[in-house]
Amino acid sequence: MKHRGAGVRTSVRALGLALALALPGWVWADTPATVVAAADAASAPGMSMVTFNLHHDREDWPSRRRTILAELKRLQPDAVALQEVIQRRDVRNQAQWLARQLGYQYVFVSTDPVGAPKRYGNALLTRRPILARGEHLLQPLDDYRTVAYLRIDVDGRPVNVYATHLNERSDENGQRIRRTQVEDLLRFISATSAGAAVVIAGDFNALVDAGDLSELRSHYGDSYGSVHVNTDLAGVSTLNRHYYQAPLRIDHIFFQQDAMVAREARILFDQPDTSGRWASDHYGVWTRLQFGPKP
Repeated sequence: MKHRGAGVRTSVRALGLALALALPGWVWADTPATVVAAADAASAPGMSMVTFNLHHDREDWPSRRRTILAELKRLQPDAVALQEVIQRRDVRNQAQWLARQLGYQYVFVSTDPVGAPKRYGNALLTRRPILARGEHLLQPLDDYRTVAYLRIDVDGRPVNVYATHLNERSDENGQRIRRTQVEDLLRFISATSAGAAVVIAGDFNALVDAGDLSELRSHYGDSYGSVHVNTDLAGVSTLNRHYYQAPLRIDHIFFQQDAMVAREARILFDQPDTSGRWASDHYGVWTRLQFGPKP
């Protein structure tokens, strides 16, 4: 009888587990806490984001854009940060074209004046309602670097999203300029975020643990690094190895750690299309962020 009772208890626990998985919000007392936690994590609200350096209009942009558009349509991210966006007489603004094809809204920021024959800069695209928008020219101004900014509504929660592209020089002067740009970026965020969660994406031209980005890292978490701690993917490159030899991860999506948690992250466009053409000289980064509990 004792053995039979143990079997009954096992069956009841199994039934409880099945009900817990089948009925959202219904928790059996004996259901393992890890199962409940995993179910909660999968269903908790949040947002997804992509950052991608477009390589402006080089390497047959009309063909490349079809590959990029197909992947973004498949992913349907809440926001997309784009760098090296170009607009000129024979090339429609790349961010505008992608946004219209996706049904997204967008903001494009350039140091080139409106109406100039060529404009070059950064952009943000979103499928979410826009609550606020802005732009900023980063110090030092003679480096011609910008920040695009949107505050978006993600299922009733405001999120501030910033897109940028920092100095690309690898020498000590480049490191000094990036430190200055990071300090200016943080000041702009402080002036515009209004207490809402912050996500910062772009091509930072620096490894995530570089001294250039230390001030940024002291305030925000690295989404890809948070997900892939001590895994084989931790050292992945965001520079396309078809163009570059060194495996460097310099494209990042940072998030406010007291407001969000990084749940998933992966590299995009790391394979050529069927004709052997690459989407860019960079790979993209995709991440899924989850809102933390409200205070």
